[in-house]
Amino acid sequence: MNDTGREPRPKLPDSEKITVNLGFVDLGRIDLMVRDGFYANRADFIRTAVRNQLDRQEEAVRHSVARRQLRLGLSHYSRAELEAARDAGAPLHIQVLGLATIAADVTPELARAAIASVEVLGAFQASAAVKAALADRTT
Repeated sequence: MNDTGREPRPKLPDSEKITVNLGFVDLGRIDLMVRDGFYANRADFIRTAVRNQLDRQEEAVRHSVARRQLRLGLSHYSRAELEAARDAGAPLHIQVLGLATIAADVTPELARAAIASVEVLGAFQASAAVKAALADRTT
């Protein structure tokens, strides 16, 4: 516990690596733009392209987030929070657009007792045992 009485959160990565398959001509065009100084490297080009597409679709994404009642951003679920949900008989429906994490000290049994469903658009970080315990509840 820290001075605020809350469990400190572990330092998490702020991104996740993905693989993108591109045709040779598209890859060559990207390399040309990098060589001509429009972008620092291939990854810079791809990140910029993705952000531009997301900006173009921002209104549609905003409506979808509201309609699905997704929590936006980083959501961390501590052992204490899950114990409280279990003890109250009110299992959580985790719905996140961004990053959802479950504390390392959460057991698979607690996760199953406290979590009714998991829908994460982005990344879901939990121990392998907790992920396995929730596999049938994860979409």
